[in-house]
Amino acid sequence: MSDKTAKALELHGKGFNCAQSVALPFCSELGVDPAVISRAAEGFGGGMGGYELICGALSGAIMVTGLKMADGNLEAPSSKRSTYAVADDIGKKFTALCGSNMCPVIKGLKGGQVLKSCNDCIKIGVMLAEEAVK
Repeated sequence: MSDKTAKALELHGKGFNCAQSVALPFCSELGVDPAVISRAAEGFGGGMGGYELICGALSGAIMVTGLKMADGNLEAPSSKRSTYAVADDIGKKFTALCGSNMCPVIKGLKGGQVLKSCNDCIKIGVMLAEEAVK
């Protein structure tokens, strides 16, 4: 288990949501204030603010990707295409590994079986983010 994965699981155990847990371990290498990431990712828990949509662990991994890849040009951003391509790859891999990208489906809340635990999703999210930002 990587150091980032261990930190992510520790954060989740302290009450951070899945998106926060995945994104926060990357702050120092991305040069981003952890308080900013914590606030930005907070609304993505529970499948995007409790709407039971996209898994927070996947949202966190894609957030890390954007922070790493986006050019930050506020006049004429030019990195969207390449960032979207990597985000798409992360989404496809996450879905294949978790059986879905939807929080309630993964957690078995829609009458089905539990596909993965939140901790398993966090581990996968961190792994995919690590691959994307290396």
